Amino acid sequence: MEYDEIDWLRRQDQAWRLLRADHAPLVLRFLGQVFVDDNIRSISGDQLAQRLDDTLFALNEQYGEATFPKNARAYLGDWADAGWLRRYYPPDSDEVHFDATPAVERALAWVRTLQAREFIGTESRLNIAVDLLRQMAFGAETDPDARLEELQRRRGEIDAEIARVRVGDFTVLDDAAQRDRYQQFVATARSLLGDLREVEENFRALDRRVRERIAAWQGSKGELLDEIVGGRHAISGSDQGRSFDAFYDFLLSMRRQEEFTDLLERVQTLDAVGQVDQRITRVQHDWLNAAGRTQSTVRLLSEQLRRFLDDQAWLENRRVMDVLRSIEAHALILRDGDTSAVKRRSTTRRSMSCCRWNGRCTGPAPGMPSTASPPRNLPGRSTCPRCSNRSMSTPPA
Repeated sequence: MEYDEIDWLRRQDQAWRLLRADHAPLVLRFLGQVFVDDNIRSISGDQLAQRLDDTLFALNEQYGEATFPKNARAYLGDWADAGWLRRYYPPDSDEVHFDATPAVERALAWVRTLQAREFIGTESRLNIAVDLLRQMAFGAETDPDARLEELQRRRGEIDAEIARVRVGDFTVLDDAAQRDRYQQFVATARSLLGDLREVEENFRALDRRVRERIAAWQGSKGELLDEIVGGRHAISGSDQGRSFDAFYDFLLSMRRQEEFTDLLERVQTLDAVGQVDQRITRVQHDWLNAAGRTQSTVRLLSEQLRRFLDDQAWLENRRVMDVLRSIEAHALILRDGDTSAVKRRSTTRRSMSCCRWNGRCTGPAPGMPSTASPPRNLPGRSTCPRCSNRSMSTPPA
């Protein structure tokens, strides 16, 4: 990373600003407990303020009354203004709700890496790296013969392992290897929840960009719709979008859910694992809830965007209807034979619109009778090039 990029992040990044805040320990402790450890994705302002009020009371009792002098709602407002909380109103509700932003997840994840660890496993991560390389190399192979050769190699290894197991020759993972793999699983499972919150925020950012383009759009409606559809497809068809769809399909598979639940229960009963992380016990349900919320957010944003476009179309239709009513009024006047009113309206409209001097024509419209010729070539007067040489008042400077 370059110096300018790092300096910009230090000044602008919300996670970095959180780490530099005076009350960073309070923010990370409270928001981390509510939105990360408890995996709450939406909570009302009253409930969150009540929980923060209890926390502030306990901390002030321990460290002194002046440690945190503000009330709970004041702190929540400050944190929302700083970009650490998302403040919004759910559909069909007039009560404000809160959710943590990805900045809280990133800051908390970095702080947790500073904690001393009694056991640091490396074997499982090396195995993961090798497996990923093998998956990429095999998955990108287009030669059928090469794929068959790899599959036959795997089958040979499996047949050899089956033969060894039948004679009782097999190796069991020792306690260190089991702890290493369980530690890696817990870290990956928890990071997935933070990634889902960031994916949801990316969808919201896309929606904001689309609305900004609609508000400032100067082209045709067809081109605008192409931009909107292209923007929606850009994120759904991106690497992130396809990865999220595959992840969500995995969660919706009943067979895979049952397999995951069974494996998790078996692993947590192993003696080598020791104390089980209770947050991982129902992690698959947390994944499903977080992914479902992301999908609901996309549907909600799409519905809001559709209503926004409907409002824009309603305004355009209203202007069209005003023009049609004016045409109908003229047609009725002509049908009744009273053309004087039409002429008067036409004269007024031409005198107001045909002149590039903001309609300040002083002469009659072309073809209309006049009792006296307008003065010409007088000081302070000029001739309108679009009004058949009618006399004009010189536009003000």
